[in-house]
Amino acid sequence: MSETKITVIYDNPLSAEDFESSYPEEQLAVARSFPGHIRVEASKVWPKEDGSPTPAYRMIDLYYPDYASASEAVTSPEAARFFDALGRIATGGVRVLFSDIEVPQR
Repeated sequence: MSETKITVIYDNPLSAEDFESSYPEEQLAVARSFPGHIRVEASKVWPKEDGSPTPAYRMIDLYYPDYASASEAVTSPEAARFFDALGRIATGGVRVLFSDIEVPQR
């Protein structure tokens, strides 16, 4: 079975300052505490050169050895804390995806 990735895509928040004040502790630190992940990546979308809104604001990717492990992780107490805070912090919207990794990094 192939690796699975959980991706959280944060859309542009109503207030970047408010988002950034909560994100490190209430999202990134909690995501890092999810059980069973192989690695965690966090990224921030580069601003557009013309100043127009970006298609998204930030992303967190959590990599798991398989779909079952990823599914189990999102039922953990850590995930409950993460998703509770997500509802408050992601004021511009959010998408959460489970993806099958077809070409893993090695």
